[in-house]
Amino acid sequence: MSPFWGEVLGTMILILFGAGVCAGANLTKSYAKDAGWVVITLAWGLGVTLGVFAVGNISGAHLNPAVTVGLAWTGDFAWSDVPLYILGQLIGAFIGACIIFLQYLPHWRATSDPGAKLGVFSTGPAIPHTFSNLLSEFIGTFVLLLGLQFIGAGEFTEGLNPIAVGLLIVAIGMAFGGTTGYAINPARDLGPRIAHAVLPIAGKGSSNWKYSWIPVVGPLLGGSLGALFHKAAFNNSLTTEFWIVLVISVLVFAIAYFVSPKRFAS
Repeated sequence: MSPFWGEVLGTMILILFGAGVCAGANLTKSYAKDAGWVVITLAWGLGVTLGVFAVGNISGAHLNPAVTVGLAWTGDFAWSDVPLYILGQLIGAFIGACIIFLQYLPHWRATSDPGAKLGVFSTGPAIPHTFSNLLSEFIGTFVLLLGLQFIGAGEFTEGLNPIAVGLLIVAIGMAFGGTTGYAINPARDLGPRIAHAVLPIAGKGSSNWKYSWIPVVGPLLGGSLGALFHKAAFNNSLTTEFWIVLVISVLVFAIAYFVSPKRFAS
């Protein structure tokens, strides 16, 4: 199997468990209805663990454009391979979302809330506020890339790294996910959001494209700066790339601040 197909398969596995638990917890007449945030974060973490076990030795199991781009910025991954990896991740996420649509086929019509249906596929803010929502995704993905570098630098018994990565996802979800649903992965949000838009889901509403850029831009910036920060702080290598990403991030956040409402929605 090629690295491209490894990313397709690994990301599909991730979404099968992640979107699957969201469907179980959100959709009417599901036995798992209202299972709660702890169950959701555990399933996402286990999905990442299995995806990494499945394709770690094939593609490195990035499963996330923020990881791919972050590693490219630090020089640990070739920029020439970035587009193909991201394409594979988006395709895998889309396929995984389509399978979950079929898995819960009778439940879409039984569920009256369009927002609950969208929540199976993509993230959304608990309190809509552009600057704060972008910052939440930035911080969560900064921590993700920093944590992945910590795990990679440790001396683990062979085979335990995917478990550590899964636990990291669980911890990020529990600690940071309450604000935006912790996409921390552009493919995880965009691929299923596209699926929501094109699938014949009974009674679905808007795919909320107005918000969709936040779980893409926030994780890409946060992940890139997290990877470069680790290189600067722990490898004593403060690179030009660090300053480039930092300046871009400041500019994006400045724009987000000025377009955000000055008072939070109640």
